[in-house]
Amino acid sequence: GSEMCIRDRYNTDTKDGNMGRVSSDGYDYDDDNSIEEQARRAARFQSGTMKPLPRPRHTRKIALANQKGGVGKTTSTVNLAWALSLRGQKVLVVDLDPQGNASTALSAEHRAEGTPSTYEVIIGEIEPKDAVQAHPSNPNMFTIPATIDLAGAEMELANGYNREYRVAQMLGDEGIDDMGFDYIFIDCPPSLGLLTINGLTGANEIIIPIQCEFYALEGVTQLTENVRLIREALNPNLDITGVLLTMYDSRTNLSHDVENDVRESFGSLVFDRVIPRNVRVSEAPSYGQTVIEHDAGSPGSAAYMAAVEELARREPESPLQNADPRRGRHTA
Repeated sequence: GSEMCIRDRYNTDTKDGNMGRVSSDGYDYDDDNSIEEQARRAARFQSGTMKPLPRPRHTRKIALANQKGGVGKTTSTVNLAWALSLRGQKVLVVDLDPQGNASTALSAEHRAEGTPSTYEVIIGEIEPKDAVQAHPSNPNMFTIPATIDLAGAEMELANGYNREYRVAQMLGDEGIDDMGFDYIFIDCPPSLGLLTINGLTGANEIIIPIQCEFYALEGVTQLTENVRLIREALNPNLDITGVLLTMYDSRTNLSHDVENDVRESFGSLVFDRVIPRNVRVSEAPSYGQTVIEHDAGSPGSAAYMAAVEELARREPESPLQNADPRRGRHTA
């Protein structure tokens, strides 16, 4: 059955009768791994001596999208971004979700009235570079925050000129280009509305987070169909870089079965690393932090740190990051 397939693919242990997951680099992704192991990881992550990842040839613009809420989209956005920043990459997160949770996790001001944000950039009031906030303690981490004003942007843009290209224009701006980002992550809202379409038109890659729970694949078919339509009509440079499994609980058959279904559906697009269900991942945002800041030794931190190594290896063969998506719309 599916559990045997999972057992064949991964090293396993039988702690307390449960199936564990030990990665090829020696990390144990279960919540019950030893305090010593977690302390060792924390010291490694916090030492500042981690080997830098190779910089991509061009800025990688990656949207995280899934119209289903509660799948770990924002959590994955901020933790992948933070993990890359610790590995020597200069990273920008563009918060396109009016809730502003990515902004909160990255210590970006977004509640004060008059804060420059994605809203003002999208409607053309300010230059993109004027909305960029540097992280107070991480010199590689930057954010364009979202404010509640963004909730009205879709209505305001409904009849606007080039309404699907506002984020593409933002990220193609000379001021942003001059800042020399290695990675730009776009945190899309949990819908398939105009903001998400803007995010996918502005990106060259998409990562789809899927939680290892009931109805995991619900809506994903619709999302991949939308990606196909956006590629045909708006942005021929958009590709699915990967599917990231989140909230994985190795103690349950359900997580194993969902993983098996997703891997059967998406094949090699699925990241080898899964993000475990881990209390530290859940509580970190309440401290205005990523899980890597909150508890560097936790299984969640280890999973995201390992996932970015895989992400770095998945750089597109022929990146077209600097192309205007409108120029190639009839050639895809």
